[in-house]
Amino acid sequence: MHACGPPKDKATDRARQYLSKLSGQMRFALGDEAVAYGALFAGCKFFGGYPITPASEVAETMARELPHVEGYYVQFEDEIGSIAAVIGAARAGAKTMTATSGPGFSLMQENIGYAIMTETPCVVVDVQRSGPSTGQATKPAQGDVMAARWGTHGDHEMIALAPNSVQECFDLMIECFNLSERYRHPVIFLTDGEIGHLREKLLLPDLEDIRLFPRGGFDPADEPGLIKPMQEFGNGESIHITGSTHKEDGMRDVVSQDVHERLITRLYDKIDRNRQNIVRYEERFMEDAEAVVVCFGVASRPALGAVLRARHAGLKVGYFRLITIWPFCGERLADVGRQVRRILVPEMNLGQIAREVERFVSVPVVRVPKIGGVPHSVEEIHRAIVNP
Repeated sequence: MHACGPPKDKATDRARQYLSKLSGQMRFALGDEAVAYGALFAGCKFFGGYPITPASEVAETMARELPHVEGYYVQFEDEIGSIAAVIGAARAGAKTMTATSGPGFSLMQENIGYAIMTETPCVVVDVQRSGPSTGQATKPAQGDVMAARWGTHGDHEMIALAPNSVQECFDLMIECFNLSERYRHPVIFLTDGEIGHLREKLLLPDLEDIRLFPRGGFDPADEPGLIKPMQEFGNGESIHITGSTHKEDGMRDVVSQDVHERLITRLYDKIDRNRQNIVRYEERFMEDAEAVVVCFGVASRPALGAVLRARHAGLKVGYFRLITIWPFCGERLADVGRQVRRILVPEMNLGQIAREVERFVSVPVVRVPKIGGVPHSVEEIHRAIVNP
């Protein structure tokens, strides 16, 4: 098998030259556009996609920009073909991604499981909209939280991050690619239609300031033995890849209980036992907090405003924002639960993260849901804080 396009060193030089021209620019950009530029600066060279509101601007930006970095954009007949091609391109040596929304995310779930089982790094952007089914096709939501964790079948762990600004759409995309390469695992970028269509200042950093995790690298901070070396097609080796249960040499064994247990336990453990190196969150005003607002994504913006208003009135309220949704920061929230008297969880669904919080704390968890495609206001969350 021979690689398509120009020799790798010349292609890399041209890509760096183009990205260097963008470095240092300040733009007034959509969140979806920032997602695309974050992927480009992370080294993404293949996008397989299918247009869907409100994620289409990610695909449009990648279609325009990928040729400048010697990359490839391919639009497929549906989301199933998209994620399948993304996995294949990753196995041929590229950093890869796709972007979709609720219905397309549902269609991708089987192949997300295939990427987990075959330990294939890739990034899946889900710009969430109202559902189920077609729902409100142009309206934002945060209803795919559990789909990101449990959408594919079987025992598995998952990595998912959620931004709350245009700049984070860029910065956390680089983190998504690094996590995907580091743990040889699909990573979900769980943004939403409001953040995706929000327009804010975006600073494109200097290339020299970006640290990228290399394909096949190993971080000594991770527990050894859980992450195996990755083979790619096209390097002259015989490779056998299967989504079925397989032995250490990659060959199928779908009968032996011990083979299945060893494989699935390792795939689970490489995320679970390294969660301290994955999980990120933001805390404010926690020192004296008697109540805390736990939030993520678009809901975290009015949540911060409500917390600031409450503290200005003398209420001891903390702010806890999930940046990493999965793996869940249950241990830290258990500590928070021992400190405060109650926890409020505003989210654009009917309480998906609130249910997860309840698993780790014994204090009351107050759900502040809002659906219908309209984000929370500061007043709505503040009202929940002051009226227990």
